[in-house]
Formats: sequence, structure tokens, C-alpha cells
Amino acid sequence: MIKLTLPDGSIHEAEAGTTLLDVVKSMSNSLAKKALAASLNGKVVDLTTPVTQDAAFQVLTFEDAGGRHALRHTAAHIMAQAVKRLYADSNVQLAIGPAIENGFYYDFDMDRQLTDSDLRDIEKEMKKIVKENLKLERREIPRNEAIEFFRAEGENYKVELIEDLPEDEIISTYTQGEFTDLCAGPHVMSTGKVKAFKLQSVAGAYWRGSEKNKMLQRIYGTAFEKQEDLDAYLHMLEEAAKRDHRKLGRELDLFSIHEEGPGFPFFHPNGMLLRNALLDYWREVHRRYGYQEISTPVILSRKLWETSGHWFHYRENMYTTEIDEEDYAIKPMNCPGCMLVYRSQLHSYRDLPLRLAELGLVHRHELSGALHGLFRVRNFTQDDAHLFVTPDQIEGEIQHTIDLFDEVYRTFGLSYKAELSTRPEDSMGSDEMWELATEGLRKALENRGLDFVVNEGDGAFYGPKIDFHLRDSIGRTWQCGTIQLDMSLPEKFDLTYVGEDGEKHRPVMLHRVVYGSIERFIGILIENYAGAFPVWMAPVQVRILPITERHAAYAEQLRKKMFDLGIRVEVDDRNEKTGYKIRESQVKKTPYTLVVGDQEQENNTVALRKYGEKDSTVMSVDDFIALVQEKIAARAQEY
Repeated sequence: MIKLTLPDGSIHEAEAGTTLLDVVKSMSNSLAKKALAASLNGKVVDLTTPVTQDAAFQVLTFEDAGGRHALRHTAAHIMAQAVKRLYADSNVQLAIGPAIENGFYYDFDMDRQLTDSDLRDIEKEMKKIVKENLKLERREIPRNEAIEFFRAEGENYKVELIEDLPEDEIISTYTQGEFTDLCAGPHVMSTGKVKAFKLQSVAGAYWRGSEKNKMLQRIYGTAFEKQEDLDAYLHMLEEAAKRDHRKLGRELDLFSIHEEGPGFPFFHPNGMLLRNALLDYWREVHRRYGYQEISTPVILSRKLWETSGHWFHYRENMYTTEIDEEDYAIKPMNCPGCMLVYRSQLHSYRDLPLRLAELGLVHRHELSGALHGLFRVRNFTQDDAHLFVTPDQIEGEIQHTIDLFDEVYRTFGLSYKAELSTRPEDSMGSDEMWELATEGLRKALENRGLDFVVNEGDGAFYGPKIDFHLRDSIGRTWQCGTIQLDMSLPEKFDLTYVGEDGEKHRPVMLHRVVYGSIERFIGILIENYAGAFPVWMAPVQVRILPITERHAAYAEQLRKKMFDLGIRVEVDDRNEKTGYKIRESQVKKTPYTLVVGDQEQENNTVALRKYGEKDSTVMSVDDFIALVQEKIAARAQEY
């Protein structure tokens, strides 16, 4: 009997040669209906795979990344089959068709130029293929036989892919009905499993990503297990398009990026007001949590980056220069500079934990094709902090840091989940050091009772980390905060503290960021709030609209009174109709718009229109100011 170890540690026995689908059926019929693929010893495989040896075993449904991948990979094959059926007279050749993070695509070489109308026709044909419920049958054949088959089919791209493989390579194909494709898999059992899908767009793509090769047509699509989940996803995409921070950044005059500095954002006055509101809050929170702020240089010598390891592990992402015939680098990270601050004086165990925070401007080289608004830039401000602790303070400081994260994210109305990332291949430090660091983070998460997933091999090169993924108002997740446990850099920089025993000891260091990148966090907030920021963050909190010129003096009087109280306020005294100015104030997403005319001037009141509301409320000036101050002080989400 074969022993299969399930994720909970229990053992399930099966006879040798039994397929994984039969194994799942023997466990639970309802689970078998939901199963899309399986994992054997960490490798995702088809459910038709026979059991041949003891292994770690997991059933994969759409809730699992491997299950989603199998379903969407099958959707790509269904789409390719539909294209071959519909456009047989267009000399269709297939290139590649993988599953990707949120869907799938397939690249085609064909005479016909595809349009949106064609996508609708392809979808209809895909539905027919799904209804046919064709089984996907895997076959393994010798390399020469595979070349002969695909050459006979006129599939020149497939032949090229196979010819690049070693001569002794066994080639796998998948067949569904009349359609056979070169593919490593895995796939779901039959086309009938793919019930909810949508083709989204067609674009150009060079074969193998090289502009020296032919331009192919790439169709993008997505697939879900249930129609309601697909509908929710498509609705989210519509909302995301409306909330695009690049579009809103222009409309609200927050920032711009110019061809003179690709990847280097320019913040406008409104953007700086928003940015400074976030930084003021950051400083307030960190002061309460016992941090001291420092600032370190932007350019530092190559020797420093060699000591830290960045010169060897991160060189391709760094900008360098030469000063006095010596190599220097513009910092891509703040931590080495902080090492020098710590090392500049002798420390006692009584000084620890020492929490040093820095709003440090860093530069990292990103490929031009990867740049994306404020989300992927070449210079940004990291809200870094480095905590120097004794070994027995590690867990307490991690808990203290998570408390800070929790407060900050709740202030923005953002929920989060945690992810523990372990040692990557390109790392430095001993196995023992990595094991101690990783278990320290794991223990802190477990003792806090915080749900987390393990992301194998995605830690920093100097230590494991906990990443915090924020969930925004339309359900998307963003990785922002991180806590990294580092025993390597204190060793490399020979950092010490004097212990109770009078001897020198090595501190442990925690790296952490809350916002992550100020720029990226601003982009996330723009999209989260769709540009309609809470009052405390809004660049302009109050806009006053005098009805006629004779009310301008009263409007200015109100402006000055509020301005002197620290409220960000403007007067719109243009010679335009009041209705027009109200609509424009709403377009600019001003939290509070005040209309003032004869009655307001006479009674020392304002007609208040809150953002997103159609009706106005008359309030005394003092009551309105009290309302604004209350909302700002509480950092309230609502108006």
C-alpha cells in the first residue's frame, strides 16, 4: 500500500496504480467534485496521475493557486481549439498559451486580424467545447515523434520549442477531441469543468518576447469556477479602471511623470499636501511607539555596499557614480547607513530595544517596460525603521511592531493578511542563523494568533520576513508593510552592545516598513478612495463658493478664520454660475463645499454640501468648524 501524507499530517493509504482522482473519491465525493488538480511532493499534477510511491499529497481546488492554474490553463487550450475550429482557413499556428496570475492567454500566428467581434465569436465556440465535456488526455512521446507530429500539423512554433529541448527529452501532449497541444500540464479532467470565462482583449506580442521575431496576436482571458465569481472580478476591473491612480493623479493635480525623468515622479502642490498629511501622521505614530528619526546620505561608497552585500547581491538594480576616482552608489536601501549610525557610539543593553526610523529617499533601476505610475518607480521614499534588540526581545518587538501596523492600517480602513517568506536561493548567512531567524518570526505570528501563509524562498537575501498584504475597498490586495529579521548585517558591520555581564554581544536587527514606499502607498490610497480622501488627508478640505461678488468679502473672512486654525481651505470666487462651481467642486472631490450668499452672510452661517451628497445643510460657522476639526482629529473615514 502507498502512504499519502495529507497537509494536516494524517496518512491516507491507497493501492499502487490508483489514480489521484480515485484517491480523492475514497476520501470524499463532495471534495472530488471540487478537485481540479493535486499536489504530489510539492509538484502540481493531473488528477489522472497514478500513485506509485509514498508522497506528500494535497487536493487542489479553485481556492488553491495550483487549482486555479490548472483550470485557467485548460481554458487557454479551449480557446486555442475554438480559434482553430473557427478560422481553419486563416493558416492558424499556435505559439504558447499559459495560465497567468489572473487568467490566461494564447499567442497565435494567423492571416486574420482579430477584432473584438471575433472575441465574441471565439467565446461562443468555447462554450460549445465546454458543453461537449471533452476529456483531456495526457500522452508522453519521444522527442522525434513529437517533432514529426507537429510538423505534419503545420505547427512550426511547436516544432521550434521541441527542437530546443534535449534529444533524450520525453515530450508530453494533451488531447481534447480533435485538438492536440504540446504541453507540460497540468490540466483539469475535462473541458466541462471550465464554465465561467471571459475573453478580455487582443494585443500584439513578439514570439519569445524578442522584437527580432515575428509579431503574433495574443488573446487575453480569465476563468473562474463560478459565474458569480467571474462577474465580481469583471466588476472589480471596471471599478479599478475608474480608480486608476494615474488618471486621478492628473485630474486632481496630484503628481506627474515626464519623459525627462521616466520613473521619477513629480509631486504638485496638492500631492504634497496629501503626502505631508501622511508623513505627519507617520511621525506622530512613531513618536508614540518610541522611535527616533534619523537621516542618512543618498550617496555612499562602494566599500559600504560591499560590506552590506548589496554590491554583490543587488548590483544590477543600483545606480553608481565616481567621486575622487572612487566608486560610489546611490542608495537602493536605507539599512547600511543606519548601521553606521548605530556603530557611531557604544551601546549598552539598557539602550535596547533601539528603534531608529528614517524617511529615506532610495533609487533602484527598473526596466522601462516595468514602470507604472506610482506603483513601480525608480526613486521613492521608504518609511524605514531598524530595530536593534537583544535575542530575548525579538518576539516582544515583533508584537510591538504589529501593534503599530494594526493601528496604521485601521486608520485607513484597510484590513490585512500576513505572509511569512523564507530563505531565497541567493542569500547570505549560515543555515543555523536562517533557521533561528525564520522560527523567531513564525513563533511571533503563531503566539499572536495571526493567520498567515508561508511563501517559500521569497525572503530578502539577508533574512526571512513577514509581509503584510492590504485589502482595499474593491477587494484587491497590495503588499506594503514588512518585518525582516536580520542576524547577518549586525555581523558584517561588527555591531555590538555591552551586556549585563560587561561583555560585548551581537544585537539582532529588525528591518520594517509600514507604508512601504510613500509613493506607492499614495497610489494605493488614491485607488482605494477613488480620489475622495477622508477630510484629514484631502489636499483641499473646504472650498467656499460666494454666490456673487458682494459675498466675496464674507467668503474671504471665513477662509482666513479656517486657515488660521490649520484647515486647508480655498475660495472659488470666479464669475461662474454657482451650480457650475458646485459640480466642479464635486469633481475635485472636495470633502466640504460651502455656498455663501445673503442669508449666510447675514446670519453668520454656511450652506454645507458634503462630497457625494445632493442636499445642503445650513450650519453656523462655529458648528461647521467644530465638525471639521473633529473629523480631522479623529482621522475619520466618513464625512
